[in-house]
Amino acid sequence: MGSSAERRLHNLQRQLATVSVVDPGLERMLTSSGNTQSIWQAIPQGPPDAILGISEAFKKDPSPKKINLGVGAYRTEEGKPLVLNVVKKAEQKIINDPNENKEYLGITGNPKFNALSAQLAFGEHSPVIREARNATVQCLSGTGSLRVGAEFLAQHYTVHTVLLPSPTWANHHKIFPLAGIKDVRTYRYYKPSTRGLDFEGMIEDLQRAPEGAIVLLHACAHNPTGVDLTPEQWRGILRTVQQKRMLPFFDSAYQGFASGDLERDATAIRLFADAGLELLLAQSYAKNMGLYGERVGALSVITKSADVTKRVESQLKQVIRPMFSNPPRHGAAIVVEVLSDPSLYAEWREELKGMAGRIMQMRQELFRALQQVGAPGSWNHILDQIGMFSFTGLTKEQVRVMTDKWHVYMTFDGRISMAGLSSSKCHYLAEAINDAMRSA
Repeated sequence: MGSSAERRLHNLQRQLATVSVVDPGLERMLTSSGNTQSIWQAIPQGPPDAILGISEAFKKDPSPKKINLGVGAYRTEEGKPLVLNVVKKAEQKIINDPNENKEYLGITGNPKFNALSAQLAFGEHSPVIREARNATVQCLSGTGSLRVGAEFLAQHYTVHTVLLPSPTWANHHKIFPLAGIKDVRTYRYYKPSTRGLDFEGMIEDLQRAPEGAIVLLHACAHNPTGVDLTPEQWRGILRTVQQKRMLPFFDSAYQGFASGDLERDATAIRLFADAGLELLLAQSYAKNMGLYGERVGALSVITKSADVTKRVESQLKQVIRPMFSNPPRHGAAIVVEVLSDPSLYAEWREELKGMAGRIMQMRQELFRALQQVGAPGSWNHILDQIGMFSFTGLTKEQVRVMTDKWHVYMTFDGRISMAGLSSSKCHYLAEAINDAMRSA
């Protein structure tokens, strides 16, 4: 070996390899002798998140005209986050409760939260609830509910094929493979030529799917398109699912927030549940109660009998315990207060109508502004779509013009968050869209 320093380093490395517990002093000597390269040296840079990356770029933009239409969070007319009045009242009740504490919840979370969440989704008089056929557990918002459901299916369902709508929320494509369901396929949903639903293509793709496949369905306010099925179309999907013995997995992130009506937005879920199908449901209270950062959600697995439900719940515990052990208390306690107090519940429904109504108003105002500036093509889809998001039909190149020239931030697929728009910005946005379509 070469220098004396190199020989000393070699001897230290040999000593280190022969001891079962590394001596701290020896380890410091080894590090100080020149071994400064990280064990993570070769790790590649991960790509920025498609949504959160937009928010970061928006924050760095000094333009006073900038608009952030990328993030899926409700904003007031002034562009500020909104904390619902019922949430403030519920939190005050919790703070004033002398019996409230910060102890761990059980593995499945707050029992009252689980019962009320199931009731909200399936209906107070649902046979699913009356017959105790729902295993409902508290999870970490919609994402966590999906992940727990996916891991449960990977362990206890024999068909490891899941069908996702094309397009869908990007996280859907990551959650299932990481949970162990590798065969991820898509079915047609959005039709670019009409900027609406491709119902025929959807039916054809579902009919060609493997029997028993898992099919992910957006309960309402489809993300990212804002294109929803009619009740008759939902009945057509139900028939196909029954024929193919498929397992529906509903993602319900916008109940009450889409139309302003909790019952209307639960139509599809209740249709399938009342037909006697076994299914999974992921719920989130991020949007409809504004509890984004509280991470409040629930997963329900519907079975054929109360006996099976008990065993399913026992296995859901086996998934949750090594994943996050048990869910957080505070957000679930807020939901319990709102859903169990008649006056708070009534006030919540009114606030939901207000949020949904403002988004509908933004659709009307943007539609009129696009007509005023003479933007090419028909913009009826802005009015036909529902919920927080709208698929504008803009291309990636046109989106670049929107961002680089007009300081309008949105996802590259042309999706905009109507909740991030205000009356004062509608005409500016319409001008940007008109210019982007004519120049790119």
